[in-house]
Amino acid sequence: MRTLGLIGGMSWESSALYYRAINEGVRDARGGHHSAPLLLLSVDFADIAALQHAGDWNALGDRMADAARTLATAGADGIVLCTNTMHTLADRIAAAVDVPLLHIADAAGAALVAAGVRRAGLLGTAFTMEQDFYRARLAVRWGVEVIVPGADDRATVHRVIYDELVRGIVSDDSRRAYRDVMARLVDDGAAGIVLGCTEIALLVGAEDAAVPLFDTTTLHAAAAVRFALDG
Repeated sequence: MRTLGLIGGMSWESSALYYRAINEGVRDARGGHHSAPLLLLSVDFADIAALQHAGDWNALGDRMADAARTLATAGADGIVLCTNTMHTLADRIAAAVDVPLLHIADAAGAALVAAGVRRAGLLGTAFTMEQDFYRARLAVRWGVEVIVPGADDRATVHRVIYDELVRGIVSDDSRRAYRDVMARLVDDGAAGIVLGCTEIALLVGAEDAAVPLFDTTTLHAAAAVRFALDG
């Protein structure tokens, strides 16, 4: 099997889900006592979040590139960046190493196309919803039109992620708020909704929306398993 290098800690709550999902995927595929060969570099999210909100993406790019190089030097055959937002730096990270970066939006795009969804709502941090790096990749590479919530709904989604989910707080009030946001996306024509933040699946599931939900944590982890098993 190939060794996966995970850049985690953004947040550790979702990185723990990656670790479990990847190991379960390998166990299910290979059986017996098999598990995944993994290297995990977990950052201090307080530092990352501060730089995000300060808009210092250059410093963040340096940190993510350094993390990828560390993992590649340690023997990783592929890099898994365990966060959606930081894929705004995907090109810089990929350029820093000679091994593949498994892009999270490609995992989502493949699942959307397989399900026949050509117009999808996107939930995530404000950075993911408002910057173009994610929506453009889904549109150009996968032919999926992406719509995002209105300004007030984007603020709610972002606040819940940073104030609650990354701290392991799961609130019924926030679940209801997310249900309302997703219902409005469906009213706007979304045939599916991308959970484009790796913590959102901690809060909502299939029963919370009238259309299919595409959990990027699960999809990305499954893509990582396929990559590992190909080696």
